[in-house]
Amino acid sequence: MALVIGLAGAIATGKSTICRTVESLGGVHCNGDTLVHQLYAPGTPGFDRVVAEFGEDVVGEDGYVDRKVLGAKVFGNPEKMRRLTTAMGDIAGLFQQTIADYRANLPDEQVAIIEAVNLVEAGYGMWCDQVWVVAAEPDSMRARLMARNGFSEDEANQRIGSQRDWRLRAPAADWVVHNDGTEAELEDAVRTEVARLLALRRAGQLPASVYAAWREQAMAALRAQGASPQGTR
Repeated sequence: MALVIGLAGAIATGKSTICRTVESLGGVHCNGDTLVHQLYAPGTPGFDRVVAEFGEDVVGEDGYVDRKVLGAKVFGNPEKMRRLTTAMGDIAGLFQQTIADYRANLPDEQVAIIEAVNLVEAGYGMWCDQVWVVAAEPDSMRARLMARNGFSEDEANQRIGSQRDWRLRAPAADWVVHNDGTEAELEDAVRTEVARLLALRRAGQLPASVYAAWREQAMAALRAQGASPQGTR
């Protein structure tokens, strides 16, 4: 079976660079955002629910949901984001099935990396062999957003302020990689880690991910507080 890696990280921390590096090594990359778009493509129940929930103006001229318009409606509003997640449908089931397909169809030496901002909180790490978290300092994130996206400093700070701190995800991760240097340095770190993991797997010595134990502790804490497990999403 393929080696499945789950990747989480805030905006402008280097997720795309990590995924491109894994692909350059012959790996397969699944972008969680792109995957989830299947749930509300035209003609699906998810499309009808999203339009009913957020209005006809979220539909673009091409008949698809305009993600920029939809994003503007939910950005910074947890309640609206929750409604959007509900309207889309079974996101977790889609991730689980995608990972199962990788395991069934990819060869043993293949690496598949699943990129999702909320992979840790949503529980998708349960189906991965390893969970990675990429982190960067706010100054690095700000500089990237301003250069890459053309954001003003205030706009960049707003986006950074809406992100989850990497330290909250670190206990759930098998590898935390800090990306405050060059792109080449990050690429080298990823190549080294992939080679290490594949060598351990060939030797039958790949340790179980720490994610499952972290998840159980998180769920137990929520139950003790009388909260629903879905509160981690």
